[in-house]
Amino acid sequence: MATSIDHIGVTYIGGPTARLDVAGLRLLTDPTFDAAGVYEGASSTLTKLAAPALDVAAVGPVDAVLLSHDHHFDNLDRAGRAMLAGAGPVITTPLGASRLGGRTIGLEPWARTALASPAGGTLRITGTPARHGPAGGDRGPVTGFVLTRDDDTTAVYVSGDTVWYEGVAEVLRRFDVAIAVLNMGAARVAASGGAAITMTAEDGVAFARACPRATIVPLHYEDWAHFTEHRDAIQHAFDAASLAQRLRWPVRGGTITVGVNDQTVRA
Repeated sequence: MATSIDHIGVTYIGGPTARLDVAGLRLLTDPTFDAAGVYEGASSTLTKLAAPALDVAAVGPVDAVLLSHDHHFDNLDRAGRAMLAGAGPVITTPLGASRLGGRTIGLEPWARTALASPAGGTLRITGTPARHGPAGGDRGPVTGFVLTRDDDTTAVYVSGDTVWYEGVAEVLRRFDVAIAVLNMGAARVAASGGAAITMTAEDGVAFARACPRATIVPLHYEDWAHFTEHRDAIQHAFDAASLAQRLRWPVRGGTITVGVNDQTVRA
């Protein structure tokens, strides 16, 4: 019989970066460990407003990195890139894998890899569709991830940078998502023409309605100047939709435990 994921630990570092403790493994999302500063890019300038709550040493050993994409500083900054060499495999897009090299694994949508779990069996990691902006304005390529134990269908979904669209809806048709870690914040840059390139608060509400079992942990809603919806806007949208009980807010620099069917609001 396959073993289900019944809970995860979420240690919030800042922006899109969190350590996920799942099935005895430590996974790190989108590493950003630089101090506050400005990044000049070819098509946009990004301003980081706050340093991470924890440094690389405080995070501890990392069994794998779930990297939505490698080509934007708010998902992989300079210190984040430097720490990859000391982590386990980096799982990302095929294009990102070709650029990063080393032990990087590139996953097309629905392709998967697996890590041996200290708790027994394996943790399967499946790449999922993601679109980093509106149709015709994708800032990708990007990927999301689904985590499952062995052949069990109970899943943790890690969205990466995506908006709510048909590709994300397809994830919910294929997997029984019980916990969803969603990059939100309604990020907007000049190159996107003002359109949101990550989930808006209303996108999060739409996701919650389409996935009524999932407890939702927001990420990537603060610390960068191009985020246009912060915690209060997300909370307001979920309150207005009578879905506030579905949210679990991460604690900056701390760890929360999120259980399957956890429908209580705890800061």
